[in-house]
Amino acid sequence: MPARDVLAVVAGNGLEFYDFIAYAFFALQISRTFFPARTPGTSLLMSLATFGAGFLMRPLGAAVLGRLADRVGRRPAMLVSFGLMGLGMVGLALTPSYRSIGVAAPLLVIAWRLLQGFSVGGEVGPSLAYLVEAAPPGRRGLYASLQPMTADAAAFCSALVGVALSSVLTPGQLDEFGWRVAFLLGAAIVPVGLTLRRALPETLADPEPSSEAAADYRRVALLGFAMLASGTVIGYVMDYLTTYAADTLGMSARLAFIATLVSASSMMCCDPLGGWLSDRLGRRPVMILSTALLAACTWPAFLAIVRFHSPAALYGACVLLGVLTGLNQGPVVAALAESLPRRVRAGTLSLVYALAIAVFGGSTQFVLKWLLELSGNALAPGWYMLAAALLGLLAMCLLRESAPVRLTRTPGAVRAEPCS
Repeated sequence: MPARDVLAVVAGNGLEFYDFIAYAFFALQISRTFFPARTPGTSLLMSLATFGAGFLMRPLGAAVLGRLADRVGRRPAMLVSFGLMGLGMVGLALTPSYRSIGVAAPLLVIAWRLLQGFSVGGEVGPSLAYLVEAAPPGRRGLYASLQPMTADAAAFCSALVGVALSSVLTPGQLDEFGWRVAFLLGAAIVPVGLTLRRALPETLADPEPSSEAAADYRRVALLGFAMLASGTVIGYVMDYLTTYAADTLGMSARLAFIATLVSASSMMCCDPLGGWLSDRLGRRPVMILSTALLAACTWPAFLAIVRFHSPAALYGACVLLGVLTGLNQGPVVAALAESLPRRVRAGTLSLVYALAIAVFGGSTQFVLKWLLELSGNALAPGWYMLAAALLGLLAMCLLRESAPVRLTRTPGAVRAEPCS
C-alpha cells in the first residue's frame, strides 16, 4: 500500500474528526455566541445538546454512504463524506452570532451540525474497510490503528490550536472570533484531502465468494456495538476534560486545552503500538488487558484530579488514561473489520459505529454536565467512564479471535490470507 494512499485515507479521516471534535473543545465559546441564556449553565447545556444533535444524523449517513461504499466502491463514499464535511466546516465558521441575526443563528448551527453528523457517519466504515483490505495480512492491526490514531491526532491538533488561540487572544476575542479561526484552519485543508482521495485505487473487488455472502455477522455486529459504545463514551469523556477543567475545576482556558493536548498525544502515540502488538500477539490479548487496566485506573485517576486540584494531577491522569485507551483502539477496529464479510463490511461498520456513537457519544458530554449539576460530585465523569470500560471489556471477552497470527500457524512461520 503506497504511502500516498495511506495518507489519503488517514488524513481525510483526521480532518473529518478535527472539525467534529473542535466543537466540543470550543463548546463554551460557541454557547456564548449562539445560545445566550440568563441561567448559569443553561447556555452550555444548549450548546452541548446541539453538539449531540449532530450524532442523530450519523446513522443516516452510515446507511446511505456505507451502502454506497459496499455497492459502488470505497473511494466514492469517502469523497462524498469528505466534501460534505468541508461544506459544514465553512458554514459553521461563517454563521453570524445570535446578536446579529437572532434565532436564525442557532437554527443554522443545528443545520450545519446535522450535515457534519451525516458526513462523519459515512466516513468511518469505508475508510476502515479500505485500510484493512489494502493492508498486508500480517499488518492489518497496524494499518487499522491508523484510523483511531488520526482521530486522536485531530483531537491533538484541535487542542493545540486551542492552546495557541487562548494564549494570544483575550477571552473576549476568543468568544468573538477565535473559535471561528480554528474551524477555518481545518477547512483550508479540504482541497488537499479531496485531491489525494481522487487518486486512490479501489479495493472493492468482484466476484464475491458465496460463503462470504451467507455469513452470519449479527453476533459480531452486536458485540461491535457494545465495544464501540464503550470506546465512544471513554473517548468523549477524555475530550470533555477541556470543558471539565474550565467549567468544573475553574482552571484557565489555556490550562484546560493543555489537558486534552496531553491526553490526545498519549492516545495518538499508543494507537499504532496497540495495533502493532495485536499483529503479533492477537487482537483479544491486547485489547482485553489494556481495557482491564483502564477500568482499574479510572476511579483513582479522577480521585487524584479532584483531591489535588492541580494541573500536574490533571495531566498525569490524562497520560495514564490516554495510554491505556490508545492501546485498545487499534485491536478493536481491526478485529471488527476482519470479522465482517467484505460485501457488507463498510456498511455494517458504519452503521454499528454510528448507532453506538449516536446513542452514547452524542449524549456523553450532555450527560456528564447533567450528572455534575445533579449530584454536585466532581467524580461523576469517572464513574461514567468506568461503567463504559466494563461494558467494553465484557464484549471483548466474547468476541472470537481474528488475527492471522493466532489463526494460521505453521512450524517456524505465520501464514495469513488476504482479507476478502
